[in-house]
Amino acid sequence: MKQEKTPTHAVQKKTVAVVGASDDRRKFSNKAVRAYRAQGWDVYPVNPKGGSIEGLNVYASLDQIPVRLDRITLYLPPERGLQILPAVAASAATAEFFVNPGAESEKLLSEAADLGLNPILACSIVDIGVRPSALPDS
Repeated sequence: MKQEKTPTHAVQKKTVAVVGASDDRRKFSNKAVRAYRAQGWDVYPVNPKGGSIEGLNVYASLDQIPVRLDRITLYLPPERGLQILPAVAASAATAEFFVNPGAESEKLLSEAADLGLNPILACSIVDIGVRPSALPDS
Protein backbone atom coordinates (compact mmCIF):
# COMPACT_ATOMS: atom_id res chain seq x y z
CA MET A 1 0.00 0.00 0.00
CA LYS A 2 1.39 3.38 -1.04
CA GLN A 3 1.57 5.98 1.72
CA GLU A 4 0.57 9.56 0.89
CA LYS A 5 2.91 12.37 1.81
CA THR A 6 1.71 15.02 4.18
CA PRO A 7 2.50 18.54 2.97
CA THR A 8 5.26 20.16 4.99
CA HIS A 9 3.97 23.71 4.45
CA ALA A 10 1.00 25.16 6.28
CA VAL A 11 -2.11 25.80 4.25
CA GLN A 12 -2.96 29.47 4.41
CA LYS A 13 -6.59 30.35 5.04
CA LYS A 14 -8.38 32.58 2.60
CA THR A 15 -9.04 36.14 3.75
CA VAL A 16 -12.13 38.28 3.20
CA ALA A 17 -13.10 41.83 4.13
CA VAL A 18 -16.84 42.29 4.65
CA VAL A 19 -17.33 46.01 3.92
CA GLY A 20 -20.42 47.35 5.66
CA ALA A 21 -20.47 44.56 8.24
CA SER A 22 -23.22 44.88 10.84
CA ASP A 23 -23.83 43.44 14.28
CA ASP A 24 -27.52 43.03 13.35
CA ARG A 25 -27.85 39.28 12.72
CA ARG A 26 -30.82 39.89 10.37
CA LYS A 27 -28.63 41.80 7.88
CA PHE A 28 -26.86 40.02 5.05
CA SER A 29 -23.57 41.70 5.98
CA ASN A 30 -23.70 39.92 9.34
CA LYS A 31 -24.75 36.67 7.70
CA ALA A 32 -21.70 37.03 5.44
CA VAL A 33 -19.39 37.33 8.45
CA ARG A 34 -20.88 34.16 9.91
CA ALA A 35 -20.96 32.24 6.62
CA TYR A 36 -17.33 32.95 5.76
CA ARG A 37 -16.18 31.99 9.27
CA ALA A 38 -18.15 28.75 9.06
CA GLN A 39 -16.39 27.99 5.76
CA GLY A 40 -12.96 28.51 7.36
CA TRP A 41 -12.08 31.96 6.01
CA ASP A 42 -10.25 34.61 8.05
CA VAL A 43 -12.87 37.37 8.21
CA TYR A 44 -12.19 41.09 8.58
CA PRO A 45 -15.40 43.06 9.20
CA VAL A 46 -15.19 46.69 8.05
CA ASN A 47 -17.40 49.40 9.54
CA PRO A 48 -16.34 52.94 10.54
CA LYS A 49 -18.14 52.47 13.88
CA GLY A 50 -15.48 49.93 14.91
CA GLY A 51 -16.16 47.63 17.84
CA SER A 52 -16.77 43.92 17.55
CA ILE A 53 -19.02 41.80 15.34
CA GLU A 54 -19.55 38.12 16.05
CA GLY A 55 -16.50 38.23 18.32
CA LEU A 56 -14.24 39.70 15.62
CA ASN A 57 -12.43 43.03 15.76
CA VAL A 58 -14.02 45.52 13.36
CA TYR A 59 -11.76 47.65 11.18
CA ALA A 60 -12.78 51.23 10.48
CA SER A 61 -11.41 51.07 6.93
CA LEU A 62 -9.87 48.66 4.46
CA ASP A 63 -6.40 50.20 4.80
CA GLN A 64 -6.29 49.13 8.46
CA ILE A 65 -6.48 45.42 7.64
CA PRO A 66 -3.00 43.96 8.27
CA VAL A 67 -3.10 41.12 5.72
CA ARG A 68 -3.38 40.63 1.97
CA LEU A 69 -7.02 40.06 1.09
CA ASP A 70 -8.26 37.31 -1.20
CA ARG A 71 -11.73 38.82 -1.43
CA ILE A 72 -13.57 42.06 -0.68
CA THR A 73 -17.34 41.81 -0.45
CA LEU A 74 -19.42 44.99 -0.47
CA TYR A 75 -22.59 45.41 1.60
CA LEU A 76 -23.23 49.15 1.40
CA PRO A 77 -25.86 51.23 -0.38
CA PRO A 78 -24.47 52.36 -3.76
CA GLU A 79 -23.96 55.99 -2.71
CA ARG A 80 -21.81 54.90 0.24
CA GLY A 81 -20.09 52.24 -1.84
CA LEU A 82 -18.98 54.94 -4.28
CA GLN A 83 -17.14 56.70 -1.44
CA ILE A 84 -15.02 53.68 -0.60
CA LEU A 85 -14.23 52.51 -4.15
CA PRO A 86 -10.76 54.16 -4.11
CA ALA A 87 -9.91 52.18 -0.95
CA VAL A 88 -11.22 49.01 -2.60
CA ALA A 89 -9.03 49.70 -5.64
CA ALA A 90 -6.00 50.24 -3.39
CA SER A 91 -6.67 46.96 -1.54
CA ALA A 92 -7.90 44.85 -4.42
CA ALA A 93 -4.67 44.26 -6.33
CA THR A 94 -4.98 40.53 -5.70
CA ALA A 95 -8.52 40.34 -4.33
CA GLU A 96 -11.81 39.43 -5.93
CA PHE A 97 -14.36 42.20 -5.52
CA PHE A 98 -17.97 41.15 -4.95
CA VAL A 99 -20.80 43.67 -5.18
CA ASN A 100 -23.78 42.08 -3.48
CA PRO A 101 -27.42 42.59 -4.47
CA GLY A 102 -28.57 46.05 -3.40
CA ALA A 103 -25.03 47.47 -3.37
CA GLU A 104 -24.87 47.97 -7.15
CA SER A 105 -25.74 50.94 -9.32
CA GLU A 106 -24.76 51.99 -12.83
CA LYS A 107 -22.61 54.78 -11.38
CA LEU A 108 -20.83 52.45 -8.93
CA LEU A 109 -20.08 49.95 -11.68
CA SER A 110 -18.84 52.69 -13.99
CA GLU A 111 -16.58 54.16 -11.29
CA ALA A 112 -15.31 50.68 -10.43
CA ALA A 113 -14.38 50.10 -14.07
CA ASP A 114 -12.63 53.49 -14.22
CA LEU A 115 -10.54 52.38 -11.21
CA GLY A 116 -9.59 49.11 -12.91
CA LEU A 117 -11.84 46.95 -10.76
CA ASN A 118 -13.73 44.01 -12.19
CA PRO A 119 -16.69 43.65 -9.81
CA ILE A 120 -18.49 40.35 -9.52
CA LEU A 121 -22.23 41.02 -9.27
CA ALA A 122 -23.45 38.17 -7.12
CA CYS A 123 -24.27 37.16 -3.58
CA SER A 124 -20.91 36.28 -2.09
CA ILE A 125 -22.57 34.11 0.57
CA VAL A 126 -24.07 31.87 -2.10
CA ASP A 127 -20.71 31.84 -3.90
CA ILE A 128 -19.09 30.04 -0.94
CA GLY A 129 -21.86 27.44 -0.86
CA VAL A 130 -24.08 28.79 1.93
CA ARG A 131 -27.74 29.74 1.68
CA PRO A 132 -28.37 33.01 3.55
CA SER A 133 -31.75 31.62 4.70
CA ALA A 134 -29.86 28.87 6.56
CA LEU A 135 -28.29 31.48 8.87
CA PRO A 136 -30.56 32.35 11.82
CA ASP A 137 -31.66 35.95 12.42
CA SER A 138 -31.11 35.68 16.15
